[in-house]
Amino acid sequence: MKSSGFKAAVFAIWACTVAAQNPYRLAAPGYRYEFPRDYFNHPEFQTEWWYYTGNVTAMNGHRFGFELTFFRQGVNRESGNQGIWDVRDLYIAHLALSDLDGKAFYHSERINRAGPGIAGINQDQGRVWNGNWEAAWINGDQVLQAIGERFSFNLTLHSEKPPVIHGENGISQKAESPGHASHYISLTRLKTAGSFELNGSRFSVSGFSWMDHEFFTQQLEAGQVGWDWFSLQLNDDTELMLFRIRRKDRSVDPYSAGTYIDASGRSVHLTKQDFSLVAIGDSWTSTVTSAVYPVHWRILVPKLTIELEVTTALKSQELSGNSQLVPTYWEGAIDLNGRRGEAGLKGSGYLEMTGYDSKVALGRD
Repeated sequence: MKSSGFKAAVFAIWACTVAAQNPYRLAAPGYRYEFPRDYFNHPEFQTEWWYYTGNVTAMNGHRFGFELTFFRQGVNRESGNQGIWDVRDLYIAHLALSDLDGKAFYHSERINRAGPGIAGINQDQGRVWNGNWEAAWINGDQVLQAIGERFSFNLTLHSEKPPVIHGENGISQKAESPGHASHYISLTRLKTAGSFELNGSRFSVSGFSWMDHEFFTQQLEAGQVGWDWFSLQLNDDTELMLFRIRRKDRSVDPYSAGTYIDASGRSVHLTKQDFSLVAIGDSWTSTVTSAVYPVHWRILVPKLTIELEVTTALKSQELSGNSQLVPTYWEGAIDLNGRRGEAGLKGSGYLEMTGYDSKVALGRD
């Protein structure tokens, strides 16, 4: 989802106001994926995002996490001449750096129209951008560049596995009604190298990243109030994407799901019955929003004999939105320890939690 499928929370306000006015295509079974086309723009769908997260380490052992996300939200599909400043889509982006060893979290956001090249998605150019934040496809790799007030980075990502298509029959279903679904793609093991600049210091870094790309028009229903989403990169060269959707009555929605990717890149769909995500210990309370986030979890996937404990080196990884258009959520780097059968298992990943802030009670995939 990354749910990173379930990023619908970011756009719920817009979706409620414009979905009935403008015709958009619904995510439906049988979609035929093509690459590189499906890495780029799908303007016939109302909502789309490109989501990059990663765990990297500097040469001196200093650990960082990062997030760079691009969102496109359709607001107008009326025919006729369009001026350069007319708004057919809104482009939103989030940027975050987790200084795991320095115990500091930095984040920022921006909202733009396309205008004369301010933001957009262009397959011919091989890029997705919002101002000076960019993801560019160059010679088969992806290059991320972003400049923030306190930090910047330039990272090259090389995919070691083919793209994963989540769900079944081409869709990741999020609710019972037809169309409440997304087309959901991930690159789950991106070997990453490059540099960070933070508060005047430069770090050469390496590690692994994860990319999610989803496009859809509807996802969640009224009774679904939030989600917990995990991307897990394990040291035996396998990966897991798991999400649970939370309902108003505090139950776990039956459309919670996941995907397991083996060392060769083969993926297996997981249903709600195939795994459990349980908050078991520490929580963190935001001083900004008063939201209480569970930051200690146990993950069980019995059919894969996997048991994992999830912790984080930095509890304060909340992105608090500065406007109603940008909701608050927790997204941060996590550490994994556990076993597969009798063998020890370690790894790292990212966790996203939405709907814990009282001002936004929505959910994600």
